[in-house]
Amino acid sequence: MHDTLEQVFGYPQFRPGQEAAIGAVLAGRSAAAIFPTGSGKSLCYQLPAVMLPHLTLVVSPLLALMQDQLAFLQRHGISAGSIDSAQSREDASDVMARAKSGELKILMISVERLKNERFRNFLQQVPISLLVVDEAHCISEWGHNFRPDYLKLPDYQRQFNIPQVLLLTATATPQVIADMQAKFAIAAQDVVTTGFYRPNLNLWVEPVRGQDKRRRLVEWMTQRAGQPSIVYVTLQKTAELIAEHLQRNNIAAEAYHAGLPHEQREALQKRFMDGQCNCIVATIAFGMGIDKSDIRNVVHFDLPKSTENYSQEIGRAGRDGQPSDCLVLANRDSLNVLENFVYGDTPELDGIRHVLDELQSNAPEGQWEFLLGPLTDDSNIRQLPLKTLLVQLELREIIAPRYAYYAEYRFKYLEEPEVLLARFEGERRDFVEAIIQTSKRARTWATVNFEALFEQYQAERDRVVRALDYFQEKGWVELESKLMTEVYSLLNSGFDSAALSEELHGYFTRHEQTEVARIHAMLDLFATERCLGYRLAEYFGDFDAPQQCGHCSVCHGQVARLPEPPALPALVDKNFEALCGDFIHRHEQHTGLPPSAERLTRFLCGISVPLFTRLKARTVTGYAVLEDYPYGEVRSWVQAHL
Repeated sequence: MHDTLEQVFGYPQFRPGQEAAIGAVLAGRSAAAIFPTGSGKSLCYQLPAVMLPHLTLVVSPLLALMQDQLAFLQRHGISAGSIDSAQSREDASDVMARAKSGELKILMISVERLKNERFRNFLQQVPISLLVVDEAHCISEWGHNFRPDYLKLPDYQRQFNIPQVLLLTATATPQVIADMQAKFAIAAQDVVTTGFYRPNLNLWVEPVRGQDKRRRLVEWMTQRAGQPSIVYVTLQKTAELIAEHLQRNNIAAEAYHAGLPHEQREALQKRFMDGQCNCIVATIAFGMGIDKSDIRNVVHFDLPKSTENYSQEIGRAGRDGQPSDCLVLANRDSLNVLENFVYGDTPELDGIRHVLDELQSNAPEGQWEFLLGPLTDDSNIRQLPLKTLLVQLELREIIAPRYAYYAEYRFKYLEEPEVLLARFEGERRDFVEAIIQTSKRARTWATVNFEALFEQYQAERDRVVRALDYFQEKGWVELESKLMTEVYSLLNSGFDSAALSEELHGYFTRHEQTEVARIHAMLDLFATERCLGYRLAEYFGDFDAPQQCGHCSVCHGQVARLPEPPALPALVDKNFEALCGDFIHRHEQHTGLPPSAERLTRFLCGISVPLFTRLKARTVTGYAVLEDYPYGEVRSWVQAHL
């Protein structure tokens, strides 16, 4: 272990926690490494991967994380690859061939890749030593970035016979750690935590009124001109406005958010990494996997989404161990915007009922197939909560995921069909001939007809997909697949749809309350009278941090009393008909029904749901006109008028 550390990675010694986590994995046990951002979690899987006999499979939530780590591995002569949506088919096939031959030591993928039947077929043929789950807090419903698909990872571990797991995260509360441990059967002594206190980060919380924030930001950045800095904001439009404002005040800054084209984001990130651009104004789309060691400032112009997000975002500063400043320009002005994100993810009761009715009426022989996009539209539930709903049905043993497949496969011959056929003989030739004959050929592309293949030739879908993959690998055809169809088994069709809808709606409502409480817990943290460094560590269950760090705003005698948002005109004085009349009319025209109080509240607060896209709700008078008001207040006002 120590020899590999020095010879392959060039490090003289381990950082805190690394040796314990790596030792557990090399001893054949599953483990979890919970270290602060920037303290060397990646080495905990990279070093074992070099020493383990088979492939290490890494599940990571973001492309940027993968690219950075792949570059690092390649510099150290470790054979690693990734499969992601930005890749060409040839590149993906090449990576899979290297994994099959045993040449590849590390393969990085997103969790969604595991829904792909072709990819799962491939994994069944490759021996895997270790499953690594990066950002593993995503597996917990109590975590801040819950990703429903992560809940399926324990099943995949069993399906692919992977003997052990390593979980990595920087932000896990005691409740989340317990959840992760239980799901992967990790022994308590193999959960390695190194504490959450970062002695080189100076945490400042400054109460600033909304109208004074821009001026204060310019003052702060002017004093730190040229230092690598990230300014975090909540909304894309704010990123653009604040970057422009800084430029007008002679501070070179650029906006970064998910609305920019992929190439532009890549180029911007590269300029920042190379030091050609020192200030990025960004939504939280920026920063995951940004392993730049000399970031000196992280400023939260808007409130972070939660304490966990705050911890993760300031964790990008000072990775070189040098003092770095983390400033929150704190007030309660954007509180409603943060809460509205939460409310938008709670499905309406009739949306949940729609999904359950769909399940009961469309599952002949106990199998339910659907396309996620249309189900999202028909139920008016956003994709993430819809996935969460499906996972909840799995946990209640009503459905079980079988597989996802592309409803349609088509291929383009890169050599004439006769030449392709001549490569085979006997039974295989008959099988290939059946594929050629049943695949309906338009001018360029031939579409595979799985039903006809099964009827005429008893050819199982799996075998056909494997054959097509093989043709592509050999360069005989170019293969395309589209329309991802989810397939579930219906385990229990006898449920009471109305009662279960109520129960699930209750689950989402409790989750909503937890998330809103999480936002208020963060405000309490910022307004604390105790050392900020200690309070932050304590939130994550670390009681070993110094009780007074000596270098945060509280230790400097500045307790943050957060100013209240500016008073808003009373809702009583608003004209309900003027704000809602046009929308009610359009809603009735399209659906035949008046909108519910919940739907009207979302319209007035500017919370987007799938139906609003179809109704072009953004163009209707009244959309988002009450977005500055608390959601609960708007809902009460709407209910009083219905």
